[in-house]
Amino acid sequence: MDQEIRNELRTLPKSLADLVAKHLVAAGDLLNQDPERAYQHALYARRRASRVGAVREAAGVAAYTVGKWQEALSELRAARRITGQDTYLPMIADCERGIGRPERALEIAHEAPLDRLDTAEQVELRIVASGARRDMGDLQGALVELQCPQLKERRARPWAARLFYAYADVLAELGRKEEAREYFARASAVDQEGLTDADERLAALEGLEIVDVDDDVVWSDAEDPDFDDPAEADDGRDDAAEKE
Repeated sequence: MDQEIRNELRTLPKSLADLVAKHLVAAGDLLNQDPERAYQHALYARRRASRVGAVREAAGVAAYTVGKWQEALSELRAARRITGQDTYLPMIADCERGIGRPERALEIAHEAPLDRLDTAEQVELRIVASGARRDMGDLQGALVELQCPQLKERRARPWAARLFYAYADVLAELGRKEEAREYFARASAVDQEGLTDADERLAALEGLEIVDVDDDVVWSDAEDPDFDDPAEADDGRDDAAEKE
């Protein structure tokens, strides 16, 4: 557990701090694998230690992950009040979108103190603002929200894949397929953790389909009836060998 969180928990009696810590660790470990169980652990911690900022943050993130937008909004706002940190602003803005208030999401994104946010958080705010514009039917505005210096990044930054993908997605919806292809390709190139389906979107624009062959991925012409699946070809060779 992060030392800063440990320090926050020291405001509790030791036995309670230990109990809450176990539930926070469980929530963090399960967040990606089993979001609902993670949410239940975070909720228990929140019931026992609602005045601890890290607990309210964990409860807010867990609620956000399972789509409980109003609850997440309340918890993340509380965490921000307690800790004074602005790192929750992208999720807070996205919660506003989730409950049907894209205009409010835009206000939060545009009023955010950018000097107190790192690059990843600034990029996430832009993505949320772009999504809010799309919610309002403003595709051109959605594209403008994403136009920032980070679009020129060539290295595999943690935020790069999501930014390139979001930009490509808006371009595709605007019918600008060549530009969309470029940014889906860039997203694919830097998406080392599989955060997006950039490969599939790029293949669709190219008129291809992705075929899994053992541990490899093969791009084939989706319209080509003569395409031979390498796996099937291997099977044929094996059968021939057996006959010999």
